[in-house]
Amino acid sequence: MNLSKISGIGFVGLGAMGLPMAGHLATKLPGQIKLFVYDINQASVDQILTDHPERVVKCTSAKNVADKSSIILTMLPEGKHVRSVYMDGGADTICASDVSGKLLIDCSTIDTASSVAVKKYIQTKSPTTSFYDAPVSGGVVGAQKGMIAFFLGCDGNDPNLPFLTQLLKFMGKDIIPCGGLSKGLAAKLSNNYLSGIIAIAVSEAMDMGMRSGLDPRVLAKVFAAGTAQNTICDRFCPVPGVYAEAPSSKGYTNGFKVQLMRKDFSLALEMAKRVGSRNVLGDAGLATYDGASNDPRCKDLDSRVVFRYLGGNEDWKKEADDSTAKTLE
Repeated sequence: MNLSKISGIGFVGLGAMGLPMAGHLATKLPGQIKLFVYDINQASVDQILTDHPERVVKCTSAKNVADKSSIILTMLPEGKHVRSVYMDGGADTICASDVSGKLLIDCSTIDTASSVAVKKYIQTKSPTTSFYDAPVSGGVVGAQKGMIAFFLGCDGNDPNLPFLTQLLKFMGKDIIPCGGLSKGLAAKLSNNYLSGIIAIAVSEAMDMGMRSGLDPRVLAKVFAAGTAQNTICDRFCPVPGVYAEAPSSKGYTNGFKVQLMRKDFSLALEMAKRVGSRNVLGDAGLATYDGASNDPRCKDLDSRVVFRYLGGNEDWKKEADDSTAKTLE
């Protein structure tokens, strides 16, 4: 495919990640290309229409998007939603349209079985259609900045890879081909398992250091300088006030919801069981995210809210300032 010959790209799923991703496409695509969008949440559709009135066209269904687009991207919460949008939703699905020769890219993080089922359905219905799993990592902040990574379910010799790389770089920074069908998802679930474990570990390490009298900003510098260095502490620190742009410093808002981490963590453990991997930290991690997801203090907030769930001190800075003020009196 060649972008200069494409008149329409579709985007289905304008959630916390999908909306900024679609926004980058609307901003950066060559001028002749229209962006056809659909979401059940009308507020998200209205927002991107307001932000990009000359580029974006509202559609009435996923089929309507597919009718008008040569390339369709989807970004949906769970496997059941992906199945519904592509094949199980009757006359309104993407595959209810003629998708022959089109490029379909699913950026959702779902179970590999659903992705394989959709791929097989598409191959049976239209052998000339290309379908790829391309889940992303980097969180809402990364999506907003256009800095997410795509884990692409294709190998390095796929003839579509150069075009896929060009397209996905409008929305992200790193495009990593992970192998064949569903291997992008396998990579993403492995990544989120590790990310989830690290967030718990950082929360625990910060808490015990803080309870021992250490300033969490000092601890963050120690971790960054030593063998404990990790991206979660550097850019998504669970302790409020350590990194200004982290969701924790904004009331744990505008991040990757703890319920979604619980979902991904569970999917990762299901995959581990299926392939025979022994995950000794898995049960404890899942129990932590399950508990936080059902805790009214944490529900619907960024997943690094496990610091709160585990009893971390979020008011450390105010207490430190009060202590300094008393010392100066």
